[in-house]
Amino acid sequence: MSGYISGSFMATPKFLQRKNWWIIDAKGVNLGRLSSRVALILRGKHKACYTPHIDCGDSVILINAAQIGVTGRKLEQNSFFWHTGHPGGIKERKWNKILFGKYPERLLQKAIERMMPKDSPLAKKQMKSLYIYADDNHQHQAQQPQKISYDNI
Repeated sequence: MSGYISGSFMATPKFLQRKNWWIIDAKGVNLGRLSSRVALILRGKHKACYTPHIDCGDSVILINAAQIGVTGRKLEQNSFFWHTGHPGGIKERKWNKILFGKYPERLLQKAIERMMPKDSPLAKKQMKSLYIYADDNHQHQAQQPQKISYDNI
């Protein structure tokens, strides 16, 4: 069987099955704990055929991202920083401005993105399998996602 290299199994793209679709409700769930578990599913580490250099992860739909839970005073104290590329162009936005702003799903997206492998084309490809919505409405009924609770991940 192709895929075996000196006794250890390495999946090839032909060997991989089709992706499963999972839907997770983020209402009241801790931001960091949910992010780490979703990153695990996106990378495919929950499968027996996990191979680090192949995209064997599943697609994840996160709903109710605007109601994610954050412990302590992180909403007031933590910030995201970025640079515009111009001199003196460092920008800052507090978590509460993001979560209660126009795009609350970006807080969860950035947390998951930063748990993926850094500066990797594979991580960018795997992040395209993540769909985050601020409320209950999503447009992926045709994929027949399976509902999974936070405790079962």
